[in-house]
Parts: sequence; C-alpha cells; structure tokens
Amino acid sequence: MLIDESWYKELDLGKIEDVQAVSGGDINLAFKIIADTGEYFLKVQPDNNESFFDHEVESLNLINSVANAPKVVRSGTFRDSGYLVLNYIHFGTGSQYNLGQLVAKMHQRHSLRFGLGHDVLNAKNPKINTWRANWGDFYIQQRLNVLINEVQKKGLWNDQRDKMMRRFEEKLMEYYQVHPIVPSLMHGDLWNGNVGFQQNQQPILFDPDVFFGNREMDIAMTLLFGGFDEEFYRGYQELYPLDKGWQKRMPWHQTYYLLAHLNLFGETYGASFDNILKQSVEN
Repeated sequence: MLIDESWYKELDLGKIEDVQAVSGGDINLAFKIIADTGEYFLKVQPDNNESFFDHEVESLNLINSVANAPKVVRSGTFRDSGYLVLNYIHFGTGSQYNLGQLVAKMHQRHSLRFGLGHDVLNAKNPKINTWRANWGDFYIQQRLNVLINEVQKKGLWNDQRDKMMRRFEEKLMEYYQVHPIVPSLMHGDLWNGNVGFQQNQQPILFDPDVFFGNREMDIAMTLLFGGFDEEFYRGYQELYPLDKGWQKRMPWHQTYYLLAHLNLFGETYGASFDNILKQSVEN
C-alpha cells in the first residue's frame, strides 16, 4: 500500500519527510511517519473505517488517564481504509520494579461495576462487556462461555471439557458470592510483548484491550508466558498489594487465556488448557 501525498494532506501532520513501512502485526498495515512536527506511528486497516480503531482509541485514552501508553493523535477514514495515528515510541531499557508500579497505578482506577458498556466483536476472541455487579457472573457469562461457544463451532469442545468447566464455573460462583472484589481498569492482554520502556526509561503499555475487571487476570497473564521478573511483582505489591491467596487463584484466570489460545490456534493448546482447567477445579 502506498502512502502518497493525498494521504499526507489527510493525516495533517505538517510537512512529511519520510514514510517507512514497519511491522504492525498480522491485523494492520503499519508505517513510521517522519514529519517536521515529530515522528508518528500510523496503523491502516484496509477495506474498513475508523470505527475499527474505536476500542483501541478508548483503551489508550483510559490507560493514559492514569498510567502511560502511546498517545492518540488522530483517527479517521480515507480511501475506504480506517487509520489511527499515534506518537512514535523509541525504545530503551528500564526497571521492572517501575513497570510493576505502572501496572498497579492502572489497576487503581476503579469502576462501580465490571464491564465497559459496549462489546468488542471485531476480534477473533469476542468480548461481551455489558455491565455486571458480580465478577463471577461477568467472568462466566461474558468471558468463558463466549469463548466456549466459539470453540464449539470449531469442533474443539468435548464432554470431558464441558464437565470440568461446569464444575469450575460452580466453584467460581460460590467463591465470588462471598468474596466480592473492586473492578479495576484492566490492560486485557498483559504479556511481555505488550510492555516496554521508552528511551528515558519510563515503562509503557501497548496494544491494550481494556475493560473493568478482576486485576488478578492481568497478573495471571504476566505469569502465563513469562518475561516479568521478581522486581515487577515487588513493585506492584508495594503500591497495590493483591488479596491473600492470589497465587492459588492464578490458574482460574489463566484458564480464560488458554481457552482463548485454543480458539485461536486449535489443539496445539489443548493439553495446556486441559491441565490448567484441572488445576482450577482442584485448587
């Protein structure tokens, strides 16, 4: 795709000096824009419109209200393509302790209920975000069961998984009826590829999929695939300590993420999902 002078006028970033194609993942086309006003990161979604980026814009703005993420410059639709312009991040190194504190600051933004008020259906793992008062209800009905439905369509569900899941969901409902929690602003996809450090060593969070939920879910994701060291958890705990017994509950939340991977990648993740679901029932 060519970003030509007609795009320059649409983007309205001053005098554009160079445009470089960069890696933007498997969903969007991505470019680095160098202009006399600064450097920018451009995402383009062909054959779509700016509404494709609405949730990402909302997510970045919510996180930036309390923490640090790329800043939204502009979004729009041009030539039958949706686009999003962010400030360009130059990477450096930094402290995992400070990264833990940044995540804790994000989680200290609270809501009265769980959810977000609108669904996110343009993703491979759809999110139903109707507001709910109880975490057990939200997690079961609007996260686990939504993905089970997707997995069933692909023929990846069976009686044994269904039996174990129903036992797990009963356990969740019983626990959260008597252990209410405060909804926190969640990153939603907090693995080590979505965090980093700017050149000034400030930690920064990328590619969020926000909602107000149980903050233990974000922590469970950091533990699932690694990349966060003891200093991260020390920084987090010193600012916003997790509730007693949180380590025991990590498989409960990792069950969702491995179910999501089962939906995305098939039986490659089947054994891992079965194992974490078994742990969740037995722990």
